[in-house]
Amino acid sequence: MTMKLFDLSGKRALITGSSQGIGYGIAQGLAEAGAEVILNGRDAGKLFGAAAELRKAGHKVQEAAFDVTSHASVAEAVEKIEAEGPIDILFNNAGMQFRTALEDYPLEKFQELMRVNVESVFLVGQAVARRMIKRGRGKIINICSVQSELGRPSIAPYTATKGAVKMLTKGMCADWAKHGIQVNAIGPGYFKTPLNQALVDNPEFSSWLEKRTPAGRWGNTDELVGASIFLASDASSFINGHILYVDGGITSVL
Repeated sequence: MTMKLFDLSGKRALITGSSQGIGYGIAQGLAEAGAEVILNGRDAGKLFGAAAELRKAGHKVQEAAFDVTSHASVAEAVEKIEAEGPIDILFNNAGMQFRTALEDYPLEKFQELMRVNVESVFLVGQAVARRMIKRGRGKIINICSVQSELGRPSIAPYTATKGAVKMLTKGMCADWAKHGIQVNAIGPGYFKTPLNQALVDNPEFSSWLEKRTPAGRWGNTDELVGASIFLASDASSFINGHILYVDGGITSVL
């Protein structure tokens, strides 16, 4: 009975930005827990390659190549997906990073970060939630970051976006919990992903990170699966507006 709380059989999950990295890892984990997963990305080739890998493992998977920063594209895609069955679970994972000194930060990169990291959460979250409200149930999980709480040199705009996602998560909870929707977030620490490859390859940064993190190492993407299944399943039915940090303890220490 207890393990059934984590069973996602019969559920359909849309994961944005899931052709690689954290999004792909989450999709794989949800599929292994029984969910049908809908992968999203802008690079169709990479997206279909990721879907093929999951199919090879025997999982039920669909592809949805659409731009999460376009209101029209999001509306069209969500309508098409919902025509084949409900989106029971949404992971707002799509995101980007750009690093440079704040005084030199290009305006166009700041605006792009806001669109990809924040506006997409609003657009996809709203489009999916409208259907969930009618059904009286649903799970929305946004991907925050330890930068929702902490700053570092050269990424101030990224930090601002992840702080915004944290508060948007709480705001979504305030509006939608009464409709039977649980809206929570996962705040990953430093994980070995394509987005962080430059940092992984930097011996000085890796050494600093290992000393700074109580666990003493980088995270692996499969270590986000347990938290993802928990927040996507019935096991978290009375958890709402919560940000679960999966960070090796980095937000707990100075």
